[in-house]
Amino acid sequence: MTGHIAENLRAVGAAIASAARAADRDPAAITLIAVSKTHPAEAVAAAIAAGQMVFGENRVQEAQAKFPALKSAHPALELHLIGPLQTNKVKEAVALADVIQSLDRPKLAEALAAEMAKQNRRPRLFIQVNTGEEPQKAGIHPGDVDGFVMLCRDQLKLPVTGLMCIPPVDQHPAPHFALLRKLAARHGFAQLSMGMSSDFETAIQCGATHVRIGTAIFGKRG
Repeated sequence: MTGHIAENLRAVGAAIASAARAADRDPAAITLIAVSKTHPAEAVAAAIAAGQMVFGENRVQEAQAKFPALKSAHPALELHLIGPLQTNKVKEAVALADVIQSLDRPKLAEALAAEMAKQNRRPRLFIQVNTGEEPQKAGIHPGDVDGFVMLCRDQLKLPVTGLMCIPPVDQHPAPHFALLRKLAARHGFAQLSMGMSSDFETAIQCGATHVRIGTAIFGKRG
């Protein structure tokens, strides 16, 4: 199961570099987040052995089961939480994650601010934007981003470093990536988390600094 992971990482890395060069960008400016959700700790360990040190998980509970031991063994390992975050999981998320990419509502922002003060630990944050304004999907609507940034960054003093989006599956992703880039530029955010296994090359063309890739590295979900 884990045998192909190093090979897959090489192929994904080459594709990222190629897309970056085609967009006249430095491949080193793009961070690959290997999304290990539903895959066992052994798969993560195989990726680490191949040189990958940045990982993404959707659920706090699953991350807690896999990553404390891995982070202890590999201090440079960086964990991004990329799935919807419930307020009752904020304590665990702040303790474990290096980056939380799903900041999307005032109640969560306030809970994160309180917990960061309590733990004296400040994982970096991305605001998740629901670019397609899909009712079933998490994320702040584009029209509400300005006020939400003011609350998070200016009032609560949260360490927000960028924006994240997941475009609608039935639409071309490029306009959504372009919208996210425009919103980020308006607020001076340098980091853009956008693009997954099926569309990361388009995301890089549109300015992505972080791409979240799971299937192309680890195979189908376990």
